Amino acid sequence: MLEPSTPLDNAHSGAQRGENTMALRLGDLLVQYGVLTTDQCDLVVQEQKTNPRPFGMLAEELFGIDPGIIEHAWAVQFAMISPRVDPCAIEPNQSLKSVITSRQAWQFGFIPIERHEDGVVCVTSIECLARALRFVGWRVEEPCSFVICDHHALEVGLTMHYPMEGVDSAMMDRFLSRPPAA
Repeated sequence: MLEPSTPLDNAHSGAQRGENTMALRLGDLLVQYGVLTTDQCDLVVQEQKTNPRPFGMLAEELFGIDPGIIEHAWAVQFAMISPRVDPCAIEPNQSLKSVITSRQAWQFGFIPIERHEDGVVCVTSIECLARALRFVGWRVEEPCSFVICDHHALEVGLTMHYPMEGVDSAMMDRFLSRPPAA
């Protein structure tokens, strides 16, 4: 994974603050942060013309880019365009409590906050987005969409809406340091 001082994490910080940044293509982000060169990015785009597969998948195969870096860059990209929600400022509908257990909320790092005709809206942080998406893909029967919050706000929101005795931010950090079970 990227070191905390990398520019990708600086972009992540701006996205977390809700700065109005223009969304970049995944390849442009990877070039901007030195993960790919411009020539490598162009080669991936050329490959997509004959092999229509996701940019990140091709970058992994062609240049050995770590999938975790691709996933993190994608989460930063998603956060640039996603609405921001403070999970501490809302009271999720009680009917959503049955969507996941407290353990699942903490382990996968998200909170279901609204139910619409299109499905369930959940809030998560950039750090938990990929894990939460994998989980809802195999566990939650309704379609789910995500909005983004600051990671600390997510931890406080989980404490408020999905309390679990003995679980705190240190426990979430342990969950995040392990590969997801999904």
